[in-house]
Amino acid sequence: MNNLNVIAEQFASGRTITEVAEFGNGNINDTYIVTDATQEKFVLQRINTHVFKQPQRIMQNMRAFTEHVHQRVQKESRMWQSPRVIPAQDGNDFFIDPTGNFWRAISFIQNARSYDTITNLAHAREVGSALGTFQSLISDLPITSLADTLEGFHITPLYLKHYDHVHAQHKRTPSPEVKHAIQFIEDRRTFAFTLENAGLTQRPIHGDPKVNNVMVHNETGKAISIVDLDTVKPGLVHYDIGDCIRSGSNPFGEDAENWETVHYNPEIGSAILEGYLAEAQAFLTAADYEHLFTSVRLLAFELGLRFFTDYLAGDVYFKVKYPEHNLQRALVQFQLTRSIEAHEAEIRNNIKKAISA
Repeated sequence: MNNLNVIAEQFASGRTITEVAEFGNGNINDTYIVTDATQEKFVLQRINTHVFKQPQRIMQNMRAFTEHVHQRVQKESRMWQSPRVIPAQDGNDFFIDPTGNFWRAISFIQNARSYDTITNLAHAREVGSALGTFQSLISDLPITSLADTLEGFHITPLYLKHYDHVHAQHKRTPSPEVKHAIQFIEDRRTFAFTLENAGLTQRPIHGDPKVNNVMVHNETGKAISIVDLDTVKPGLVHYDIGDCIRSGSNPFGEDAENWETVHYNPEIGSAILEGYLAEAQAFLTAADYEHLFTSVRLLAFELGLRFFTDYLAGDVYFKVKYPEHNLQRALVQFQLTRSIEAHEAEIRNNIKKAISA
């Protein structure tokens, strides 16, 4: 069974499906928007089981935290929407087709859209506010309620260990760009352990709060949801805010064509941080604040390390559009890391200002 309409009907509760179209530009899963005869929509996804080896855990997590968020939102009358799990015809939260593909459906966030890059400073503050709101809504959810859907995710020392293994197997003569990436990693090898050695407390996290996962209301311009919830799991909140600022403060995006022009935009980074801390101060500790800058620098470095390792391994994790795509992505992140390092004093000062605001 590979007909998308037939698969969509497994979640349609008898409704007539009129269209199934590709949706978004995610690097891992295949995502489609499904429309029925009444113009109602929902999101259909084929989970990449090479990456998520136990997809049932994803659905267990999603059911647990979306119900928790829904109850909090209703109780507190917040203007916030959380995607809800749509059960299949057999009552399960997923459907496995005859070829073994794992499918799930979730509700569609109406009258809102996401953006691949920050459009202005107001948008930047909303992105930060969205992450702070999401973390706040799940901050009282015990981490024992969540399975670890991606063991080792955002554990930079483990990525470094994997890189060392892959690099040792790499036999091709390195290009100047590859040599540059190798040296960049070597120069920051000890830095990779900073967050993991800090003794910080684990909490529920989103795991992948990039700019294009924040849904902004079409009319109000306010962030009303965060999507792409497969990586919600126990972890350090620093992974989230670091990744959020990393993705938002690079105005050229992850696929910038000229990596040497990539730079950290301090105004955008400050606005994201301001929006985030306005919502997150209620649950952050002094130790959390101490490592905020480290998280921004580390998450850019980490993603570059992951892209570069995947390039050396033959592009087995991230989707690519051309042979050097993951190398180009890695160089973008490394250049962003270098720019973040150059702005360290300014970023730390902005953190202090945001805390005291």
